[in-house]
Amino acid sequence: MIDLIFMLRRDLPRREAGQSTGRRLAEVLRRAVLDQSLTAGGMLPASRVLAHELGVARNTVLYAYEQLTAEGFVRADRQGTVVCHLGSTMPAGSAAHRARLPPLAHRARPVDLPLEGGSPRPFEPGVPALDAFPLKRWRQYAIQAWKAMTPAMLDRRVVTGEPVLRVAIAGYLRASRGVRCEPEQVIITSGTQESLILCAQLLADPGERAWMEHPGYPGAIHAFAAAGLALVPVPVDEQGLAPSPALWKNKPPRLIYTTPSHQYPQGVMLSLPRRLALIERAREHGSWIIEDDYDSEFCRGMPLAAMQGLAPDAPVVYLGTFSKTLYPALRLAFVVLPQAVVEQIVPALGGRLSPGRAAEQEALAAFIHQGDFTAHLRQMRRLYAEREAALRAALEAHWPLSLTLSPGAGGMHLSLVLPTHVSDLEVVRRAAFRGLEPRALSTFSVHGGRPLNGLVLGYANIASERMGEHVASLAAVVRQVSRKRRG
Repeated sequence: MIDLIFMLRRDLPRREAGQSTGRRLAEVLRRAVLDQSLTAGGMLPASRVLAHELGVARNTVLYAYEQLTAEGFVRADRQGTVVCHLGSTMPAGSAAHRARLPPLAHRARPVDLPLEGGSPRPFEPGVPALDAFPLKRWRQYAIQAWKAMTPAMLDRRVVTGEPVLRVAIAGYLRASRGVRCEPEQVIITSGTQESLILCAQLLADPGERAWMEHPGYPGAIHAFAAAGLALVPVPVDEQGLAPSPALWKNKPPRLIYTTPSHQYPQGVMLSLPRRLALIERAREHGSWIIEDDYDSEFCRGMPLAAMQGLAPDAPVVYLGTFSKTLYPALRLAFVVLPQAVVEQIVPALGGRLSPGRAAEQEALAAFIHQGDFTAHLRQMRRLYAEREAALRAALEAHWPLSLTLSPGAGGMHLSLVLPTHVSDLEVVRRAAFRGLEPRALSTFSVHGGRPLNGLVLGYANIASERMGEHVASLAAVVRQVSRKRRG
C-alpha cells in the first residue's frame, strides 16, 4: 500500500498536456499491472482512501477504476477492487529485450495506390460528417500556415514529415490512446494505404505470410497481396481476431494485420487477454503486428488503450489516419514505429514516401495544439451516436428481412447479414442506381476464407433526419433482389 501510494504520487503529475488526472491515474495503474508491480489477486485501495492519499477527487479514482475494469485489468468483488490475472507476463524493456524484435525485411517492391474519388454518397463507409467539419476554423489555421511559408519551405520536405506535426501527434497519442512514442517514432504518410504499403515493403519479404482478419479491410488485403505476401485468413469472433494453436504451428506469420479497437467491418473489439496473448506469441514467432487504429476516437463507452502501449518494445507498428477524424481530402496519416528500429527504418524511407503538404501539416499541428482537434472529436462522438441510433431505428422500421447487425460500440459504420438468397453484390449494384453506396460484405473476404453475405453501412455522413428515407430506399432494393432470386 505504501509503495503504491509513493509510486502514484511520483508518477501521477507526469501527465501529458490535455490529459485528465483520471486518465493519467488509469495509465499508471495499468502499467503497474502489466509490469507486475501490482500482482494478480492483490487489492487496490478503496476509492475514498486513495483519493485522500493522492489529494484528488473521489470521482477521479472511480473513473480510473471503472476504466481498468472495462479493460479487464481489475474486477470488483465484495471485498473491493482486485487485480486480475492476465495470463501473460510482460517483461520490462531492456537492450536485450529490444534485441528480440523481429528483423526487418531484406527487400520489397513498390505497390500502386488504388484509385479513389467522387463525392460521398449515403452509406459509403469511412466518410466522416463533412457537413459538421469546422471549416471556418480550419481555414484560419491554413491561412496562417501559408502566411508563414518561406520560399525554402516550398522545396521537397523532410521525408518523415514536418517536425511540429510529429510532436503534436506523439503528444496526442500518449495522452488519448496510451501509445508509447516520441516524435522521432512518428512517420507522416499520405494516407493509410501508403502506410500499409510501407509496412509491407519494410517488414516482410515477398512470399512470407501475412495474417489478415477475415473478413477484413480490403485496402490491407490489396497492399499485402501486391507486395507478394501470402495472405492467410484468420477468423474473427465476438472477442476479435481468433487464431487457433494449429494456425500458429502450421502457418506462422511475418505480419499480423488487426483492427483491435473496432474490427473492420464487423465492429467487435479485441479483448485484453487476446491482445496480450497476440503480443506474446508474436514475440515467440518473430512476427510484426500492424495495429490499425482507424476510428478508435469514435468508440463509445470505455475503449481499450492501444495494443502498442501494453508492453515496452512490443513488436507493434501503430497506424492512424486523419481521413476519418477530419476529412479524406487532407490525405494525411501516420505510422508509429517501435523506438528500437527507428534508426534502421528511417534511412530506408527515401523513395518510398512522397513528402510534402507542408502547409497542411503545419495547419494540422496548430489545430491539434490549440485544442480544436480534441473539441472536434468530442462533437463527432455525440453526432455519430445520434446518427447510429437513427440508422438502427430506421432499420427496425423499414428492413424487410430478419435483422442481424454487428455489435457496434460506436465508430462510423454498421454491418448486417443478408440471407443467402439475397446477393450482397446484386444489392450494391442496384443501390448505386438510387444514389446509395453500401459495400458488399463478401468483398471484405480474404482469399481462402469463406465469404460472408451482407452489407457494410456507413452512417457518419448521413444527417439523422434523412436516415429513414435512405434506409427505406435501400430496403426497397433488398425486396427487389429477394423477389427476383425466389422467383
